[in-house]
Amino acid sequence: MTHLLAIDQGTSGTKAIVVDYGADGSGHVRSVAEVALRPQYLAGGAVEQDPEALWDSVVEAGREALAQAGVSVDGVALANQGETVLAWDRHTGRPLTPAIVWQDRRAESVCAPLADSAERVAQRTGLVLDPYFSAPKMAWLRKNLTGAGVVTTTDTWLVHRLCGAFVTDASTASRSLLTALDSPSWDGELLELFGLAGETLPTIVDCDEIVGETDVFGPTIPVAGLIVDQQAALLAESCLEPGAAKCTYGTGAFLLAQLGATPALSSSGLTTSVAWRLRGQTSYCADGQVYTAASAVRWAVDLGLVPAADQLDTVAADSSNGVLCVPALAGLAAPWWDSGATASFTGMTLSSGRGHLVRALLDGIAAQVTALADLVATDLGRPLTRLRVDGGLTRSTVLMQAQADLAQIPVDVYPSLHATALGAAACARMAMDPALTPAEAVGPWTPVHTYHPQWPAERATDHMSRWRRTAESTLRNRGETS
Repeated sequence: MTHLLAIDQGTSGTKAIVVDYGADGSGHVRSVAEVALRPQYLAGGAVEQDPEALWDSVVEAGREALAQAGVSVDGVALANQGETVLAWDRHTGRPLTPAIVWQDRRAESVCAPLADSAERVAQRTGLVLDPYFSAPKMAWLRKNLTGAGVVTTTDTWLVHRLCGAFVTDASTASRSLLTALDSPSWDGELLELFGLAGETLPTIVDCDEIVGETDVFGPTIPVAGLIVDQQAALLAESCLEPGAAKCTYGTGAFLLAQLGATPALSSSGLTTSVAWRLRGQTSYCADGQVYTAASAVRWAVDLGLVPAADQLDTVAADSSNGVLCVPALAGLAAPWWDSGATASFTGMTLSSGRGHLVRALLDGIAAQVTALADLVATDLGRPLTRLRVDGGLTRSTVLMQAQADLAQIPVDVYPSLHATALGAAACARMAMDPALTPAEAVGPWTPVHTYHPQWPAERATDHMSRWRRTAESTLRNRGETS
């Protein structure tokens, strides 16, 4: 039996699991440890984290999961936030700046002057010229915080602390705006564009590569299985064939669809990036982002609309009573890509109560994911036939039923709340056993529940039409929808 420690270092917390793999290839989660993190949401669209808190959470969660499991493990895998960056001293490992979180919008000042290059950037990278991605944040950090040390995504820093390697994986690199979509290396033209040509950047490795050894968690074990969190969940949920799609409901909601070996560019405002590089072969995915999902729920909790996140279904009314919500609390991503868009509740009257607002918020999250699903269908040339889902908010029956109703497709709930960590573990399994295929490394699974649409198609279409009009009214440049 193989035992692996897999760590999901996320925005709102770090989770560590120990997974046992038996003879049938299925993974059993033996232990789970979580350490909460709370990003700082500051004026001007700033979102920051304390890097040392990130590191401490990785060490604490990893050690606790191992202590609970009571077994020795064969390796440790790491899934990361994807686009969060920091500057740090490569010799000492000491952070030189806060971690600039993927939600941070201050790099708009970097993107705006490059608007004439936006089409070229999109064609070359598969991404959108937007502060969401790594390179604008790196350039902003260099201009405003420090020119010292190296500036990288958080995975490179964490892995360096674990084992001394200076690496990032292919999926994380593809989220940077610094690699061409069809190339596994840093792109000189793009580095020049963002003013980063002189930077020392990490080596790009495969997701199933052993990059070093660490004794941070106790006995020395290999470090292997590096991947972006959302792509890790795509792998865990067996989205291996073109057209298979999943949505993770975490701090944000992220819908990814497998494209296979062909990096087709989106025609509808989505992004295309590397899903993973396994066994020397690259798979690509289309993806869309909802910037605020669980973070919107946390906002509602902080305001007193909901006592706690696990009471959403208790508070939410059976319907929103005409209230519509666009949960653009940190701007809108695809297809609008407007960092200045703001959240809204509309359609309220004196009869609107707390339950209606909470229901509208959940409907609004589901509506934004549905909008992304429609864009994926446009790019694929055929509608999605079902949606696999994971993340903490899948525990909300109200949200999941709303998702099935608005998207008009079955919604399969992944049977574990640990999809991201399990996807990273699958990558590590492949690093440890060269004979395994991706399907074998993931192993079999069955949905814990499937939600089927209950609304007629006409009602869903009408709701989405009204919601889209409302979303467009929240844009900074109203009337511009791309």
